[in-house]
Amino acid sequence: MPVSSLPRVGLGTVSDDPDEWTENVKTALDMGYRHVDTAQMYENEKQVGEGIRASSVAREDVFLATKTVYHDVPATPEDVGDAIDESLDRLGVDYVDAFYVHWPSGVYEPEVVLPQYDEAVEDGKVKHVGVANFTPELLDEAREILDAPIAAHQVEYHPLLQQDELLEYAQEHDHWLVAYCPVARGEVFDVPEVVEVAEKHGITAAQASLAWLLSKDNVAVIPKSSSEVHMRENLESQNVELDDDDVAKIDGVEREHRLIDPEYGPWNW
Repeated sequence: MPVSSLPRVGLGTVSDDPDEWTENVKTALDMGYRHVDTAQMYENEKQVGEGIRASSVAREDVFLATKTVYHDVPATPEDVGDAIDESLDRLGVDYVDAFYVHWPSGVYEPEVVLPQYDEAVEDGKVKHVGVANFTPELLDEAREILDAPIAAHQVEYHPLLQQDELLEYAQEHDHWLVAYCPVARGEVFDVPEVVEVAEKHGITAAQASLAWLLSKDNVAVIPKSSSEVHMRENLESQNVELDDDDVAKIDGVEREHRLIDPEYGPWNW
């Protein structure tokens, strides 16, 4: 699937129970989702792949993304190639639509890792290269090394962590900014500005948060849900139209709270 048509509401799959994702992915795809996001560190790639095959949706109609990390020991080119092949094997697919560098950790060596992503693109194993949790400086570095364009940058993004600098970067360089934890693990339910917008439109606070993100160019969202009701509400958020006052109200949230502790991420360097 071309990256230009990446479905803007995807299914995040991080959880403590890998086995639930076969049924969850099948349910989501049959409901209308066409973007599924997983990662090696979620330990559920096998189940996600099974869910795709169990659904009524053709593989080529699903934007499937996964990620790997390089934070234990410095990777060799062979390690990177093996990691990509192992993900494809666990997923049971010939290719993924996006493969992300999950974290730019202290042992992440872009000159070693990124050329292997280019090679995977050339070999047809990876359609698009993505990165996650990068700073603008690390994005600049990656763009200099890669032959393939960066298609997507995945970051924590919600009303309590407004990624203005990274959004501007994504819009300037025309890649997707993919928001994980887009409802701040439910904390948006207690943000007065989000609640006010939700009540105005007769929607949930989660839908208001997602609609706010989707009001911005180059932004996609991957909320995680195991509930069929919440899956449907999340998917329907793309049909919510906020006005300029709604967007400005949530833009004006002054609290800042990062949910994911980046113990080996660039914020701690």
